[in-house]
Amino acid sequence: MKKALAVAMLMALGWAAPVLAQDKPRHDAPPAKAAPSEAGGIQGQNIFDVKPDASDEPGYATQTNAERAAVQPGNNAPMWRQVGGGVTGYSSLPKSEAPEAGNLIQPFVRYPGSMLTNAGEAWRQVRNRWLIPYGGALVLIALGAVGLFYWRKGTLQLHGAETGRKIERFTAFERSAHWANAIAFSILAISGLMMAFGKFFLHPVIGGTLYGWLSYLLKNLHNFAGPVFAVSLVVVIITFVRDNLPRKEDLTWLVKAGGMLSAQEVPSHRFNAGEKVMFWGGVFVLGLVVVGSGLVLDKLIPGLVYERGTMQITHMVHAAATMLMMAMFIGHIYLGTVGMAGAYDAMKTGYVDETWAKEHHELWYDDVKAGKIPAQRSQPAAPAATVKA
Repeated sequence: MKKALAVAMLMALGWAAPVLAQDKPRHDAPPAKAAPSEAGGIQGQNIFDVKPDASDEPGYATQTNAERAAVQPGNNAPMWRQVGGGVTGYSSLPKSEAPEAGNLIQPFVRYPGSMLTNAGEAWRQVRNRWLIPYGGALVLIALGAVGLFYWRKGTLQLHGAETGRKIERFTAFERSAHWANAIAFSILAISGLMMAFGKFFLHPVIGGTLYGWLSYLLKNLHNFAGPVFAVSLVVVIITFVRDNLPRKEDLTWLVKAGGMLSAQEVPSHRFNAGEKVMFWGGVFVLGLVVVGSGLVLDKLIPGLVYERGTMQITHMVHAAATMLMMAMFIGHIYLGTVGMAGAYDAMKTGYVDETWAKEHHELWYDDVKAGKIPAQRSQPAAPAATVKA
């Protein structure tokens, strides 16, 4: 056994000796230079270690990426300068489905409220510096205003006693259109507020898992409620546009602020000037802007090129319009529920008492009493047939 081990060691030394002798460098021979292919590419990541004076060469600023790599390996500034400048590269994705697939970074723009920077960063600045803080403040101010008004004034009551005689203020069709639009708006408002502000006040309380599921649910409700809101909005506009046309009496109502300061109601027709401002400003203008921008965000407008810039501008318009719309509708919802006695019953049952009509819409009440407007506009339901035994 020992003899075999000794033979093995000698054989190993015998085979290794020529190799060691061959690899041993001669002291009188110059050191061998490594071939270029053996250098291994870039030797360091610090570009200043490789021709630090390359920037002094003529044409340095206009070099291509290949030319720059020859003097400063690892310096890809020309390529990223082109990328940041909006140069379009090659992409195998179809142009119709991905018009910006070859553009990694958008060109520089200056959106209202942003610095001069690439469009993506400009949009982020507008959203985080303006839409979120000031939009949230506007909604809180509106809520605070109605809360303060309710605290100081309470529910506005009738001055006279009810007569028991009813006037039909809203037909079943009008109420259906209104409630469909109101419910869809409420879903959109709650889900929109969650998407905009939820991570600030709700996520820290309920945690990421529950907040994620809640956000997922509300986002889908937002998508489904949007078309309902769009259709019902058009129906509401067509249904109520005639009675919201301006009249000369509206100017008097606006000058006296509807009698809120004098505690004496200013005569008005079926809708007063305040309701008309809500209709034309909140429902017609802002409503159509919100619906139109929402259709663009859902990519439902045919023939429109859906680029990042288009979606960024559309989102800013959509967010600003919805914040203004919510602020206006907070006052409308307040007066239609707890702010004014009898207002909610008008939209719930369709009928108001004669005293309510006379005190809040005297000119409309006078037209009803004069026979210009029927007190019962919809066809009353036929009495149920009596079944005889």
